[in-house]
Amino acid sequence: MNDLEQLTRATVTKLAAKRNGVVVAAIAGDTVEIQGSGGLGADTRFEIGSITKVFTALALAKLTVAGVTSLDEPLRDLLPAGTTVPTRDGQEITLRHLATHTSGLSRLPTGMLLGAILRPRQPDPYAHCTREYLLGALGRAKLGAAPGRRFRYSNFGAGLLGLALANRAGLSYDALISREISTPLGLLGTSTGGDTTQGHRANGRPEAPWQLVDLAGAGGLRSTPADVVTFVRAHLSPGGELAPAIRLAAETEHRVNPFLTVRLGWMAQRLHAKQGGHLQVFHNGGTGGFSSIAAYDPDTNVGVVALSDTQRSVDAPAFELLKALQSGA
Repeated sequence: MNDLEQLTRATVTKLAAKRNGVVVAAIAGDTVEIQGSGGLGADTRFEIGSITKVFTALALAKLTVAGVTSLDEPLRDLLPAGTTVPTRDGQEITLRHLATHTSGLSRLPTGMLLGAILRPRQPDPYAHCTREYLLGALGRAKLGAAPGRRFRYSNFGAGLLGLALANRAGLSYDALISREISTPLGLLGTSTGGDTTQGHRANGRPEAPWQLVDLAGAGGLRSTPADVVTFVRAHLSPGGELAPAIRLAAETEHRVNPFLTVRLGWMAQRLHAKQGGHLQVFHNGGTGGFSSIAAYDPDTNVGVVALSDTQRSVDAPAFELLKALQSGA
């Protein structure tokens, strides 16, 4: 058993203890090790939750490179005529703001928070998030800060970004991601539709699938470990059709604090010197029955993907694996 295989297996064992099933992938240069538990493997389909946001933001970068839109184009320009879009201090919401969570919009669409508090275990809580509902919620929204001023993580904003880009392209969100990302990378298992393996709540009980409807850009994609690995490797060694977009996404940053920045879609943190000082670019995700994370370090050319069919965070063991790979690079 080589070191990469041993490290991956150890992470699977750690995660499998409290989950129905999990798949972990370790990337080191041109070598990839994928292992799973519970009968799950490289081609098993999962709900990947908020990792979807990185796909949405990369689609924005690609359309920007193509001149179809621009990072600083106002959101209102990509929505139906007459849509009310809030402003604050004279600042409009732009596509850059949506992709970097600096729009000032709330985490959830306007009016959803109370329902989430009163019914925390309701199945498929985003099932009503149609275009009409989201645009109505946008019209009622009050911004928590002037756009561009402050980081405020927003599913609402990311979903609106996906909706706006699809509207500009004249496609569904699913067709947009297929055209701009999945087809160029050869991702055969990535879409908003189709079956997945059964998801489970944290207590192990089965959970119904989530359908995010027109909020899909925030967390509606389903994918396989093999596809997410391909997506991460495209960021480690940018080339081909997506290379300019990947570079633009990496270069566009908003600083959250001294150690953390948000790029287009991705988060990026610099470890303390005592921890090696390495860069970790990442995004995690979670739905009612799944949890996920994708992370990489472009400097050492390593990465990690962990997808679980149980709503329990996989972050800590995945970051431990990434640090081990960085140390051994």
